[in-house]
Amino acid sequence: MGFLLRWLFAFVLLAITYNPTSFNYARWANDNWEGSLPLIVLGGLVLLVIYVVFLTAVFRGIGRLGVALILAVSAALVWVLYDFGWLSLDNPTALTWIALIALSVVLAIGMYWGILWRRISGQIEADDESGL
Repeated sequence: MGFLLRWLFAFVLLAITYNPTSFNYARWANDNWEGSLPLIVLGGLVLLVIYVVFLTAVFRGIGRLGVALILAVSAALVWVLYDFGWLSLDNPTALTWIALIALSVVLAIGMYWGILWRRISGQIEADDESGL
């Protein structure tokens, strides 16, 4: 259940930032730039803080190589689905949703990796910077 909640939060975060519908931060900010600049800046900063927290956890958890590998597996899965004819790459809306799902999976795995590693290995990790 923990992984699913992390994935859902990551997906919602990415979809709020941008999605192919008209209900997203990027489109709202672009359409209301002159009239709502303070709200746009505030919303952007809140999103930035959330992304920094997520990305810090992801890069500490799985690193750049882990991110690259998960993205490669996601791309290979899309390729397989396309090759079997189950997915069409002609629809930009569908491709955007697929990209959002793939990126949210990367974020969720990165956020969950420390918990999963402790369960698999039985080890407890200590942070070297904690001063213990």
